Amino acid sequence: MQKFKKQNKFKENTLYNNILLLSRNKIFYTKFKLKDTFQNRIHLIFIHISFIFIKIKHTKKNDIYKLFYQNMFDLIFSKIDENMREIGFGDAPVNKNMRFLVKLFYNILLDCEKYRKMTTKTKNILINKYLVLNDDVYNADNTGIIKYFDKYEAFCFDLNSDSVLEGKLKFIYN
Repeated sequence: MQKFKKQNKFKENTLYNNILLLSRNKIFYTKFKLKDTFQNRIHLIFIHISFIFIKIKHTKKNDIYKLFYQNMFDLIFSKIDENMREIGFGDAPVNKNMRFLVKLFYNILLDCEKYRKMTTKTKNILINKYLVLNDDVYNADNTGIIKYFDKYEAFCFDLNSDSVLEGKLKFIYN
């Protein structure tokens, strides 16, 4: 049983690291003109993982996937907590921010569930709601980011659910 838990922890960490790599992709900060901030990176992590969670929710309802979902949620928020403490936030601000981030994550998750049915205009509003652009392109047309997330969402829904459990997430945007 202990070996099974260690394997799952490794797979969850692998998936988390793959999500982290996607959210740190320099295309967001160069081509799409997002500000390179802690806040934007967290929001990008939330958006990326939301599509994975939605995929799992729509395909599998058994206990393995529920446990995986919960463990990923816990891992993401423990890593954010750890990073905030490394930056120098104290206990009170971290706890306050974590409550805010959990609510924000669920808002992003709910918005991402509707993503497929959104118009381009609505998707643009969604991007402006959660991601901060560089000042010189404020309220710009986010066509590039929208295309990225359109492809990413399609990629997530084409993934085999078991490959998600194993942390395999090799999305490449062209």
